[in-house]
Amino acid sequence: MPKPLLPVVNRPIMEHVLRLLKRHGLNETVVTVQFLASLVRNYFGDGEELGMELTYANEEKPLGTAGSVKNAEEALKDDAFLVISGDALTDFDLSDLIAFHKEKGALVTVCLTRVPNPLEFGITIVDEEGKVERFLEKPTWGQVFSDTVNTGIYVMEPEVFDYVQADVPVDWSGDVFPQLMKEGKPIYGYVAEGYWEDVGTHESYVKAQADVLEGKVQVDIDGFEISPGVWVAEGAEVHPDAVLRGPLYIGDYAKVEADAEIREHTVIGSNVVVKTGAFLHKAVVHDNVYIGQQSNLRGCVIGKNTDIMRAARIEDGAVIGDECLVGEESIVQGNVRVYPFKTIEAGAFVNTSVIWESRGQAHLFGARGVSGILNVEITPELAVRLAGAYATTLKKGATVTTARDHSRGARALKRAVISALQASAIDVRDLENVPLPVARQQTARGSAGGIMVRTSPGVPDSVDIMFFDERGADLSQAGQRKLDRVFARQEYRRAFPGEIGDLSFPASVFDSYTGSLLRNVDTTGIAEAGLKVVVDASNGSAGLVLPSLLGRLQVDSLTINPGLDESRPTESAESRRAGLVRLGEIVASARAAFGVRFDPVGERLSLVDERGRIIEDDRALLVLLDLVAAERRSGRVALPVTTTRIAEQVAAYHGTQVEWTTTSPDDLTRVGREESTIFGGDGRGGFIVPEFSSVFDGAAAFVRLIGLVARTQLTLSQIDARIPRAHVLKKDIATPWAVKGLVMRRVVEAAGNRSVDTTDGVRVVEADGRWVMVLPDPAEAVTHLWAEGPDDASAQALLEEWAEVVDSAGR
Repeated sequence: MPKPLLPVVNRPIMEHVLRLLKRHGLNETVVTVQFLASLVRNYFGDGEELGMELTYANEEKPLGTAGSVKNAEEALKDDAFLVISGDALTDFDLSDLIAFHKEKGALVTVCLTRVPNPLEFGITIVDEEGKVERFLEKPTWGQVFSDTVNTGIYVMEPEVFDYVQADVPVDWSGDVFPQLMKEGKPIYGYVAEGYWEDVGTHESYVKAQADVLEGKVQVDIDGFEISPGVWVAEGAEVHPDAVLRGPLYIGDYAKVEADAEIREHTVIGSNVVVKTGAFLHKAVVHDNVYIGQQSNLRGCVIGKNTDIMRAARIEDGAVIGDECLVGEESIVQGNVRVYPFKTIEAGAFVNTSVIWESRGQAHLFGARGVSGILNVEITPELAVRLAGAYATTLKKGATVTTARDHSRGARALKRAVISALQASAIDVRDLENVPLPVARQQTARGSAGGIMVRTSPGVPDSVDIMFFDERGADLSQAGQRKLDRVFARQEYRRAFPGEIGDLSFPASVFDSYTGSLLRNVDTTGIAEAGLKVVVDASNGSAGLVLPSLLGRLQVDSLTINPGLDESRPTESAESRRAGLVRLGEIVASARAAFGVRFDPVGERLSLVDERGRIIEDDRALLVLLDLVAAERRSGRVALPVTTTRIAEQVAAYHGTQVEWTTTSPDDLTRVGREESTIFGGDGRGGFIVPEFSSVFDGAAAFVRLIGLVARTQLTLSQIDARIPRAHVLKKDIATPWAVKGLVMRRVVEAAGNRSVDTTDGVRVVEADGRWVMVLPDPAEAVTHLWAEGPDDASAQALLEEWAEVVDSAGR
């Protein structure tokens, strides 16, 4: 970045200089440019926005301080002119300087100022009349005779150009002024009072920000002083619970969330987002930066368009360039330089500058497709590139089904996805807002694949872009890798004008879905049982399919929260819990057989028994397993390896067997497709009903449950009571990416002669049947642990024992 464009309190240094010139009536300005000249031209244009006339003189090669001004001679030859640096911050009285020049009849007047340490500047000695006696460039302490230094601000008469040779490098102090003095020409020194800072180092740059905020320099600050020293620009959104300790500056349209703490001398640029719990002190943050939750920034500079993710720490003196990514829980040590377009991996500890390594995402796909913060990690541009890459993996003329949840972010991104697909010769069937299981089922009806855009569960400011195969299941690992390769190479196929894909909107989607569901899932006995159920649609898209489903089921139902709420496309754990408590109250007062609560996209299901008590998700899995196994009496049940081993007892009691899978939903889906599979679930509200589909489907699980309850004539609390209690505990431990492999090796070593299961991660089984499982997270700098014992105390002891193994390896 050209130094004059470096922002000081959200305005380029050069803009502060131009505004100073304008205040003193200097409206016609020639800007000499060389390094990245187009950036300066593009920013300031012809000066109209500042009410000035700007022209530009371009240096093809470096010409020195005098040579660059000579390059602009044509515009300056008619009258006295002032020369000023575009990268020094000052509020000198230029009118007084010009008056002094005219009063003395000088050919050149050098603007001087007093500094405590003159070693870095050119010293100028003047006599009592102000006439210059001597110039000394970059002196040693033995040569320091004065504290008045040359600021690089001059008032000159056009005759000075006679002493500057054209098109060769020439400096004022080293070449021109000594020649003028030798010839006895009138050169005067004007000692200015006021502020002057040559912004040439990180320290001086940070100091300049602090000095503006402290009021030590008279410049225009763009914003409102809402309390002493706290400046907030137009359109900025600061939560009342944010902690602001001025002096500080918050730029236009920035957003500061609750419990963020911004301390003195911090400058936040335009459109910056500061998330909950972030801490900033003496930090200079340029435009369009994202600062994640619990991140800690002290005395650092952050370049524009950079993302600082959750719990990252950037120490005093560090500089992060433009368009970088600093991963979760990473630490950038003091005085480290991270050059533009670089990635710091999650959990990394960086103590040397990052210069050559290129930016690259290690994993495009996470647990839920391609996920990230809306308009930070997942932008419309990224959505277009992803959809273009996906289209390139399919044949021209293929059909892709698209869908979304009811959030505005998903709607906007889906439109970008559709455009990219059509431009790549793909026909699109757009379902608009439908539950996730409906999107999967419709994809499986003649499409080559599908894309669903939804809000990340429990994370309202993030989105998932989910890719389906021709069966409506998540893309396989091989499919993900293929898409990853095309995306990384940016080799997108583009359609010829006559090949642009078609866009259609299929009709009767919900009727088609419910018809297929009721044909495939056993509903006998429901009409005769006279059941009454309460259904909570959670103000999500599940409510769209319920009217046609409940009417055809012939069940007495009460539906609550059926309307769509765009402002709440997902729910927090707290709001979900509160919803279940309210559902329980309604079930108990209505004397219903049970209550169900869908997640906002209709994929998962939570249960409340006839007494209104919440059946926890891991328990609900055992209840449905017991009902299905008791009715079918044979077959296999797909469960992730983290499930309680009581599931094995329940399945075996009814003559069925468990097939243990990894924790990946893809693996459950794979087993769910096999002919002998009768049921699947993940213990977190996700249920597979294989006779209808091999993916999680809340509506299918609901229909299956009503049929089972109707035919058994048992209540959910009775079924729950006959299943033994499980004691499975879970713990997460922060683990830097760099030591994850070491952690797993230490776990295997520590297992010794115990039985070890490596279906997913490492599961160590004790001789008495207790077990612990250690699994590194594929997307975050975390290791997950599960432990099961005959009671909570023994499970807790086992968990703590192995947590120490993981922790010690990670230290």
